[in-house]
Amino acid sequence: MTYEVRAVRLQSATCSVNARCVRIRGRWIASADTPSGPSLGYGTTGFAAMWMALEPYEDAVQELLASVPPEVLRA
Repeated sequence: MTYEVRAVRLQSATCSVNARCVRIRGRWIASADTPSGPSLGYGTTGFAAMWMALEPYEDAVQELLASVPPEVLRA
């Protein structure tokens, strides 16, 4: 079984973040690089997984999520 990991560089006015997202058996797993190491998120949607993974960037989450290309979160 192979999985396609979708990698993206997210941008906000204050930072840029490397993130990855993959769908496995109907669930999404996302990871985002942070200064203290990777942050993981999971959920039934790619958006939910990415939101959770970006939690350490609490002041910029909305802006970072807005920069996610729609095709990254499609199954």
